[in-house]
Amino acid sequence: MVCCNCGGKLEKIITDLPFKVRTDSVVIIRHLPVLQCHNCNAYLIEDPVMERVDSILEKIDKTAELEVLNCVV
Repeated sequence: MVCCNCGGKLEKIITDLPFKVRTDSVVIIRHLPVLQCHNCNAYLIEDPVMERVDSILEKIDKTAELEVLNCVV
């Protein structure tokens, strides 16, 4: 698969990514499988993984400013 930004090769990696869920709240999901570009570091989250992310984000503590969660896909 190629990067839509620069045309570089995408590689499967495991990383941690932040998701801003409200104006004053960020959730960091750890151990997230993504496709990342060697050239520009852009990333792509595949559909099954994004479905899992959506499920995780639905269950977060609405009062927390920062929450760190693990992704198990």
